[in-house]
Amino acid sequence: MKILRQTDLEALEKARMLGSDGVLSLLEKKGLVGRGGAAFSTAQKWRTCRDTAADERFVVCNADEGEPGSFKDKLIIRHNAETLIEGILIAAYTIGAKRCFIYLRGEYDYLRPHLEEQIADVLSRAKMKVTIEIVRGAGAYICGEGTALLQSIMGFRGNAMYKPPNPTRQGLWGKPTLINNVETLTCAAQAVLFDDWDPNLRLFSLSGNIRNPGVYEFPLGVKMSSVIDVARPEKKLKAMSFGCAGGIMPVDKNMSITPEAICKEDCQHGNYSIIFIDETHNVVDIVYSIAKFYTYESCGKCTPCREGTIRILNLLKKIRSGEGEKKDLQILRELATHIQDTSLCGLGETCGTHILTSLEHFPKDYEAYLGKKK
Repeated sequence: MKILRQTDLEALEKARMLGSDGVLSLLEKKGLVGRGGAAFSTAQKWRTCRDTAADERFVVCNADEGEPGSFKDKLIIRHNAETLIEGILIAAYTIGAKRCFIYLRGEYDYLRPHLEEQIADVLSRAKMKVTIEIVRGAGAYICGEGTALLQSIMGFRGNAMYKPPNPTRQGLWGKPTLINNVETLTCAAQAVLFDDWDPNLRLFSLSGNIRNPGVYEFPLGVKMSSVIDVARPEKKLKAMSFGCAGGIMPVDKNMSITPEAICKEDCQHGNYSIIFIDETHNVVDIVYSIAKFYTYESCGKCTPCREGTIRILNLLKKIRSGEGEKKDLQILRELATHIQDTSLCGLGETCGTHILTSLEHFPKDYEAYLGKKK
């Protein structure tokens, strides 16, 4: 896998030769974008943070990876932590930061000793006056959201904050803060060093009703049939979910996997996790499980998400009990749309995606539950 290629501090040495402007120009030319789902220009993000006037700046590596069905960051931390750390140092050098943090998912705490060992080794060889501190995640899905993550690092409850201001201008302790995830920072080091670095490669986390779950590297545009051949389904596939935030859509073997192809179905590609669902499942049961997750993980700060997720869950309970009516499906649509449009952060904005996409693509699964008790 290309993501496991090590840079052996040669990328940092090259970054120092290029200078801050040179690094930004190179990353822009290489076309590196964020791997957390938003696909925002990495160079533009770094430049904004660097150019915001301040006496101190910070780099934060988001290693929370709380999205169900995603486990690619864990692979990198286990097998190429050195390049990840080098990417953090390149980011720190480029924006002028002296303090860096790795926000490590609580369930990944067993990786901490290995990560600490790698940090100590890389820092001693890099000879940079930079600190990298590991902060254990608070155990909440919401802390994967940038502003909630920063609140958690500062010792507060992990609640999302209003934007603007964005963290690149006003983050930790009111100072410019750069937040990138594990894959993005690892790719940054590789993009700086390797001439053949491919911006179209993505890590896919495959799971669900398949024989070969795991992390695989595919280029954007790969045919879904190729991914399915690698995954080896146990039975005939019915649907695929792009994590809780990504939505659910039918399996189209002829589809080329690109953000455009996925998003035109009103799903979101997110960080390229695919949970395969076979024909033995009713999609409503999957949707119900996701709704329970969102209800539990809502931070409760904004009313639409706090109250709306509970309403959605209760409606799904009613439908699955056989007491649902057709009008309940319309209420579900309206609720999901309203929550998406009015919530404070990405959790609320995506908590209805699985509702809307499943109602669109799998109406018969809902109808199978309606009026069973009549």
